[in-house]
Amino acid sequence: MIKAKDIMETNVICVSLDTEIPKAVKILLKNHINGVPVMNDQEELVGILCQSDLIFQQKEMPIPPIFTILDSIIPLSSSKKLEETLQKISAATITQAMIKNPVTVTADTPVSEIASLMVEKHFHTIPVVDGKKLLGIIGKEDVLKTLISKE
Repeated sequence: MIKAKDIMETNVICVSLDTEIPKAVKILLKNHINGVPVMNDQEELVGILCQSDLIFQQKEMPIPPIFTILDSIIPLSSSKKLEETLQKISAATITQAMIKNPVTVTADTPVSEIASLMVEKHFHTIPVVDGKKLLGIIGKEDVLKTLISKE
C-alpha cells in the first residue's frame, strides 16, 4: 500500500506569518505550486495559503439576503459568515488570507485516504506532519504520479 511518505515532496517551499501577500503570490507563480505551508517562528505549521485564498480577494462582496417584517430587518445569513467573507476579500496579510489549522495527514496515511480528502473536500495541497512539525507536502500531481507506476 502506497503511503504519504512514499509520494510527499520533502523539499517544501514555505512562507512565514509576516510574508507579504505580493511576495507569496510570486512564490506560488514562480514555483508553479498551488499552495504553501505557513510556519510560525517556532517552525510549526499554523496554516496553508493556496491560490484560491488569494483569488478570493478578487471576488465581489456579496449582498446578504435579508427579510423585512414590520419595519425590522432580519438577516437570512449568519453575520459571522459575512464577517469571514469580508476579512478574506480585504486580506492584507498572510494571517488574514490563509486557512488556519489546515487538514493534514501523517506519513503513514494511505494514498487512498489522501485522494478522498482531495476529491471530497476540494483540497489541492495537503501538508504531511508529525504533530506540528512539517515533514512534507502532497499535491494533486503527487497523487496522479501513483497511477503511472501502475502501468
